[in-house]
Amino acid sequence: MNDMTPVQTTLKDWETDQEVRWCPGCGDYAILKAVQRTLPQLNADPAKTVFVSGIGCSSRFPYYMESYGFHTIHGRAPAFVTGIKLANPDLDVWMVTGDGDGMSIGGNHTMHILRRNVDVQILLFNNEIYGLTKGQYSPTSREGTKSPTSPAGSVDRPAQPCAFALGSGARFVARGFDVSKNLPEVLKAAHAHKGAAFVEIFQNCIVYNKDVFNDFAAPKGAEDQQLWLADGEPMLFAKGTKGLARDVENMTLKVVDVTDGDWEAAGVMVHDTKNRALAHMLVELPFGPYPMALGVIYDDPRPAYDAVVAEDLAKAREGKTPNLAALLAKGQTWTVDGTAQDPV
Repeated sequence: MNDMTPVQTTLKDWETDQEVRWCPGCGDYAILKAVQRTLPQLNADPAKTVFVSGIGCSSRFPYYMESYGFHTIHGRAPAFVTGIKLANPDLDVWMVTGDGDGMSIGGNHTMHILRRNVDVQILLFNNEIYGLTKGQYSPTSREGTKSPTSPAGSVDRPAQPCAFALGSGARFVARGFDVSKNLPEVLKAAHAHKGAAFVEIFQNCIVYNKDVFNDFAAPKGAEDQQLWLADGEPMLFAKGTKGLARDVENMTLKVVDVTDGDWEAAGVMVHDTKNRALAHMLVELPFGPYPMALGVIYDDPRPAYDAVVAEDLAKAREGKTPNLAALLAKGQTWTVDGTAQDPV
């Protein structure tokens, strides 16, 4: 960021006087606290920070952050975010959306903010259900999900947000979950990335889709099913007893056992956040046979859209003196002398 003078804040400085109104036990509470704990560590300035949301349970977020905020319209938060960054590239902008808001009505807008690579942090809360509108299945709901609109079970094949992001040209893709102690580190990595940083956060909807992520995201007991990725580190899980290796025959990944901590002998791969092909494989691994890939999956920066636009505007202004009167008089013009004549 340009002109982002470090300031000292605490979690309390980011809390508002608004009553936080989510259902008791909702995972959104944990995500809110994770963000409020992380911002002081980033030396973020509330006066230069903006949270933007669309419509949905997650979209209450700006009300609960002591910063600037916009609660916009369904699926259109990316358009507002793009305008904010173009108007003032120095602002630190976070976009909060959900699997319905960002992957259904807003899917087109999400695609374009990613391919343009606008310098913002995009947090997509994925609870695999429409919570605000009382439990209909969403674009990410699993096959067989029973809901008011699918009483016999959904037959839709679910969208995969991280695969969608990669396919849209995202240069940063990460995953976390609501109650994870590692979520602040994922948020820090997203903030450090210059360009559109896409973070999918699995979030427990305690009313309409309770504990759907417990196999890998339960507060306790699911650690063995979590593959926390770190650039340059071996892809190990289950307390280092298992890892991911290349399956050369099938051009994919496979789970291997690791004996006595010798991951190299087991053929475990080292994670490379700049390897786009590897990122595609990791986000599409079927859970069950494989662990859930979490952390920073892909991080390969390129120039951000708003920075490139600012450079183009600066070049266009070189050697020119602003003159609004000359601009208005350019081309065909008419002069009205102001002396009204009575009609004959």
